[in-house]
Amino acid sequence: MRLSINKVIRRITFILLACFVLMACSDRKNAKIIDNSEDKKAKQLLQGIWMNDDDGDIAFRVLGDSIFYPDSLSVPVAFKIQQDSFVLLSSNITKYPIIKQSEHVFEFKNSNGEVVHLVKSNDPSNIYEFEHHSVMQINQHKLIKADTIINIGQEKYHSYTQINPTSYKVVTTKYNDDGVEVDNIYYDNIIHISIFKGYQKMFSKDFYKYDFRKYIPKQFLRQSILNDIVLYKTDKGQLHYKVTLSIPDSPLSYILEMVITQNKISRVSLLEN
Repeated sequence: MRLSINKVIRRITFILLACFVLMACSDRKNAKIIDNSEDKKAKQLLQGIWMNDDDGDIAFRVLGDSIFYPDSLSVPVAFKIQQDSFVLLSSNITKYPIIKQSEHVFEFKNSNGEVVHLVKSNDPSNIYEFEHHSVMQINQHKLIKADTIINIGQEKYHSYTQINPTSYKVVTTKYNDDGVEVDNIYYDNIIHISIFKGYQKMFSKDFYKYDFRKYIPKQFLRQSILNDIVLYKTDKGQLHYKVTLSIPDSPLSYILEMVITQNKISRVSLLEN
């Protein structure tokens, strides 16, 4: 009889422990749901075109779940209003604390801790600031060719370079005038080099930026384009090229030296950055 009572007690204890665990898991799940909840009313208030209260410049347009910028280079970004934060879901998830929000006023702190004062526009003509048919391609919309003839001893060499624009997207992260992080989109290049000795083709290759990944930091390479490859000197039958990889519309770049001897690449090294 005692054995039966002990068994019953153990079963009751087990059931109580199981219920406790289930309740704890449920509480965690509910907490997670609350943490990820979105303020739909605040998002609805944000719909429309917003201007900087200080200078009258248009900051962005909110349409549905997305933010659009008047700058044709800046990619539209999804957003949320969550726990009194203005959350941008770009390549980096960025949260900006909301200071004040009403139907016609929106204030938040940017990445520098400065308060951005925005007011909703009531000018219908401002919609035309957002009529971009496609993202503008900066510095990559031309096919560029270069021919160079050099004499090495008694031999005549012909170096032919062609920069080919592509549809390979490169996304760079920058801050706009309001201190808000935005993604800009550009397009990479493929650069072809052919070398002739007289009428004989000695070397021919298409170069991509990832051909130089051993020499460039990974983070820089991700945001850069293969900008140019230029023949700049010859030395004892060797052709020396400057290879430039740049982050678009910024002073940041890496310059490599690539040496081609006969029909192969004999050396690649960093010149400057």
